[in-house]
Amino acid sequence: MDLLKEITQLSHEFGTPEYLKGGGGNTSAKNAETLWIKPSGTSLLDMKPELFVALDRARLGVLYEGQPPADPTEREAWVKATMLAAVREGSKGRPSVEAPLHNLMAGAYVVHTHPALVNGMTSGKTGPKACGRLFPDALWVDYGDPGFTVCIKLLEAVRKYRKDHHREPPAIFLGNHGVFVGDDNADAVRAAYQVMMEKLKAEYRKARVAMELKVGPAPAAAEGESIRARVAQVLGAEHAQAVAGSGSFAIAQGPVSPDQIVYMRSYPLMGEPTEAALRAFENTHRHSPRVVVTANGVFGLGSSEKNAGLALELALDAALVRQLADAFGGIRYMTPSESGFIDNWEVEAYRRKMMK
Repeated sequence: MDLLKEITQLSHEFGTPEYLKGGGGNTSAKNAETLWIKPSGTSLLDMKPELFVALDRARLGVLYEGQPPADPTEREAWVKATMLAAVREGSKGRPSVEAPLHNLMAGAYVVHTHPALVNGMTSGKTGPKACGRLFPDALWVDYGDPGFTVCIKLLEAVRKYRKDHHREPPAIFLGNHGVFVGDDNADAVRAAYQVMMEKLKAEYRKARVAMELKVGPAPAAAEGESIRARVAQVLGAEHAQAVAGSGSFAIAQGPVSPDQIVYMRSYPLMGEPTEAALRAFENTHRHSPRVVVTANGVFGLGSSEKNAGLALELALDAALVRQLADAFGGIRYMTPSESGFIDNWEVEAYRRKMMK
């Protein structure tokens, strides 16, 4: 099987809800000259061989040695321009922002996912220590702002790993983010994920932490519509065109992962959405709530049914990660600086737009 057919198959296998939510995660295949990577904002389940964006690896490598502007906005614009300049003629779509990370990994196939079972560890306060115990051959990298910052951080970590171990890391865990697995053999990627997930399941069982989220009875549809109408009336209808409801669950009280911030933002509105509560939320967070939590349930809001569903889906995922993190010292919420970067990042604004 050729590279593109194989990576398409891997994309379909790891694009399921067990591994990803929304349009998160990415996959790639490479030879000596070219990296083929999933376009930004595209679901892995929807991938076809012809949809992968082809990048010139040498031109993409400029990011590793170049001198970026000091200003964060100018820096990210430089990264975007450099990546687009590396796109080979005839390719369509915008390459995933994590293309430079895929490029520096040696394996012909790289699969990056965000499973809740993995992120219970990567978002846990004792996650780094536990990773060293459970996956001693893997590389752990603390959270870094997506894009250029984490790319350089990972480049330095991989180079050090190669120097210390004289081989490639079989897996790379990123704090509050997920995992990268790469290998020249696609079946080896599959096997690595299987071992990883089984080890983590055993750890949760040992810690007596449930691997499923307890969700209460579904709320009345009328309540969800009432909340949607109230938010639209008070704060405007742009992000309150649709609503998705769920029974109550122990929601995460802060940002757990980049995907959560993209699709539901960092914080839910807790309590009844009165005019005063909605105005206060908007004044504090500079946007209308994407998730509202009442005594009867949890409600996702969005500019479409799809986006409302995604907001709720990521709220459920973040809640499960928070629960699983109890096996690793409790949840490590992202800092205001970390979440603020993603909230204001043009790349993630593009991803939100693509998922409408």
